[in-house]
Amino acid sequence: MSNIELSVKDLSVYYGEKQAVKNVSLDFESKQVTALIGPSGCGKSTFLRSLNRMNDLISGAKITGEIWIGDENINDPKTDVVLLRQRIGMVWQRPNPFHKSIYENIAFGPRYHGIKDRKKLDQIVEESLTKAALWDETKDRLHRSALSLSGGQQQRLCIARSIAVSPSIILMDEPASALDPVSSSKIEELIAELKKEYCIIIVTHNMHQAARVSQKTAFFLMGEVVEFDDTDKIFTNPKEKRTDDYISGRFG
Repeated sequence: MSNIELSVKDLSVYYGEKQAVKNVSLDFESKQVTALIGPSGCGKSTFLRSLNRMNDLISGAKITGEIWIGDENINDPKTDVVLLRQRIGMVWQRPNPFHKSIYENIAFGPRYHGIKDRKKLDQIVEESLTKAALWDETKDRLHRSALSLSGGQQQRLCIARSIAVSPSIILMDEPASALDPVSSSKIEELIAELKKEYCIIIVTHNMHQAARVSQKTAFFLMGEVVEFDDTDKIFTNPKEKRTDDYISGRFG
C-alpha cells in the first residue's frame, strides 16, 4: 500500500507574468519530514503555500497543475478550501497567536468546525498542548493571553493550534528562524515527535536544521526542483553539481 500523503504533479505558480514555480512534481510520504531548501527567492515558500491554497489570497497569482490528497485534486475549483486547511495545517515563520487566551487559541479551530462540548474542547486543548510539548508550561495559565508567552512558546502554541483540528499534513515555513537557539532546538525536537503522526513539509534556510530534522530534501533553484532525494544523500553525495555548490556554500 502506498504511503504517499500528498502528490504534486506539474505544479506551476505565476505572479502576473513572473513564473515563480516551474513544473514541479514531488511526492510526500506520511510520517516523514521533507525539507525544502534553496536560496532566497527560489520558489520554495511559494510552493509550500500552494499546498493549502494560500496563494489564492494573493492577487494576480495563477496556479496550474495538480495536487492530490488521496483521490482529490485540491486545485479543483470545487474544493472546499476551509476543509482543506483543516486537513493541511500551516505554521508561519513568525509566531502569530490570536489576541486571545491560550485556551481560546487552541479551541478556536475545533469550535469553528462544530465542536461545542466543553469537555471535548478541554480534552482537545490538553492533547494539542501536550503534543506541542507546551502543556506543563501552560496548564496553570490557560486563560491568560497567548501574547504573555515567550516567542518560542508562542510558536509551539501555533503548532498546537494547527494540530487541534486533526490535520494529516503540517506545513512549516521557516518555523524556527525568528527564535533563539534554545527555542529552535525545542521546535526541532517537537518536529521529530510530530513526524510519528503527521506528514511534515518544512521550508528552511538552515542547512544544519534540514539535515537534522528531515528524511527527504528537495533543493529548489529559480523555481525548479534541481534534486529530490533522501536527506543524507543530498547532503553527503548529491547527484547534481548545483546541489553540491549550494550545500557547500559556493553560492546562495
